[in-house]
Amino acid sequence: MPRFRTLDDLDVAGKRVLVRADLNVPVKDGKVTDATRIDRLAPTIEALLGKGARVVVMSHFGRPKGPDSSQSLRPLVAPLSRAIGGKAVHFAADCIGPEAKRVVDGLKPGEVALLENLRFHKGEEANDPEFAKALAELGDAYVDDAFSAAHRAHASIEALAHLLPAAAGKNMQAELEALDAALDEPKRPLTALVGGAKVSTKLDLLKFITGKVEKLAIGGAMANTFLFAQGKPIGRSLCEQEMADTARAILAEAEKRGCEIILPEDAVTAEKLEPGAMTRTVGVNAVPTNAMILDIGPQSAAAIGQALEASRTLVWNGPVGAFETKPFDRGTIAIAQKVAELTQAGKLMSVAGGGDTVAALAAAGVEDKLSYVSTAGGAFLEWLEGRELPGVAALAV
Repeated sequence: MPRFRTLDDLDVAGKRVLVRADLNVPVKDGKVTDATRIDRLAPTIEALLGKGARVVVMSHFGRPKGPDSSQSLRPLVAPLSRAIGGKAVHFAADCIGPEAKRVVDGLKPGEVALLENLRFHKGEEANDPEFAKALAELGDAYVDDAFSAAHRAHASIEALAHLLPAAAGKNMQAELEALDAALDEPKRPLTALVGGAKVSTKLDLLKFITGKVEKLAIGGAMANTFLFAQGKPIGRSLCEQEMADTARAILAEAEKRGCEIILPEDAVTAEKLEPGAMTRTVGVNAVPTNAMILDIGPQSAAAIGQALEASRTLVWNGPVGAFETKPFDRGTIAIAQKVAELTQAGKLMSVAGGGDTVAALAAAGVEDKLSYVSTAGGAFLEWLEGRELPGVAALAV
C-alpha cells in the first residue's frame, strides 16, 4: 500500500480544514438510529480542534436527485455535537456558494461547521472539477475520513484531494493500516472467511483472494452453489446453478495456487425460513429434497474454528447463514465468538467488514473484540478484490 499523509503531516492552526466524512447513517422520523459512523468521526474532529483548526465537515446522504429536505444533513447536527463532547456545530444550508462561505468565514479556531448534503449538486457524483474547485474555496487543507466512500471517484473524494494539502483522518488511517496488516503484509497463515448469498456478487473477490490466502472458508448461500457444483443435494436451497462451472473453476484455481477451500460438511436445514422454524441438521450429502440449507452445522463450525486456531490472520466478509432469522444465526455467532476468543488471546489478527458482517458481530456481542471492524461496505469489498480505491489513491504521497 502506498504511503499516505496523516494529520501529523498537516499544519492546521487557524486554518479551514475540509473533512470528508461518511455521515450516510440511518435516520427514522428525523432521529439517527445508529450513530456509529458519527462516533468514529469524532477523534479526527477533536484532533483538528486541538490543533486550533476551523473544521468544516462535509458528507453525502442518501441518493437525492437535487435539493430535498428529506435528505438534509440538518438532523445530524445534534448527534455530531454530542459525539464531540457537546461543542456547537454550525450548519450551512448549502455546501458551496455564498451560504456555505458565510458559515465557514464565521468560524473561529476550534469551531465546527457541517455543510449541507454534497449530493444536492450533480457535480459531486460526476467528479466535476468546477464543483471540486467550489468546495476547495472553503478550505485551506483537506482530510478524508470516509473510507466507506473511498471506492467512489466523486468530487469531494477524488478531485478535491488534488486541490488542497491532503491527509487521511484518524478513522481512514486506522482502516488503511488494518487492511495493510491483513492482506498486504499479513502474519501467516492467513485465512479468509467469505459468506453471503451469491457467488456472482463476490466473483472477483473469490478469484483474487485464492491467490492471497492459505485457507478460504466459504459459507452462506454462496456455499450452496459450490456444493451443487460438486454434485451434492441441496434441496430447495438458494443457489445459482448457472454459476456451477465458475464455482468449479474457482476450486481448480485454488488448488493450483495451494489455497485450501473449506466448504460446509453439515448443514442446518428447514422447510421454511422463519423464526423458530423446525430444523434438521444433516450432512451435506443428505439434504432433504423439500428442505433449504439455512446455516452451517456444528461440524462445519468446528472445522472453521480449527482453521482459525492454526491461523495468524483472518479477513472476514459475510455471515455463514441466514443469521437475521433465529435459529439460523448459530453458526455465524459460534464463529464470531471463536474469532473474538482467539483475538483477545493475542493469537489472531482479525479484520472484518461489510454491513451484514458488522450486524452479525453485534448480534454476537463481539464487535469490539476483533482487531478491526470496518463499517465500510462497497469499499471494503473492492479492497478485498484487489482494486485501487480512488479515495485512497488520491491521498498517496
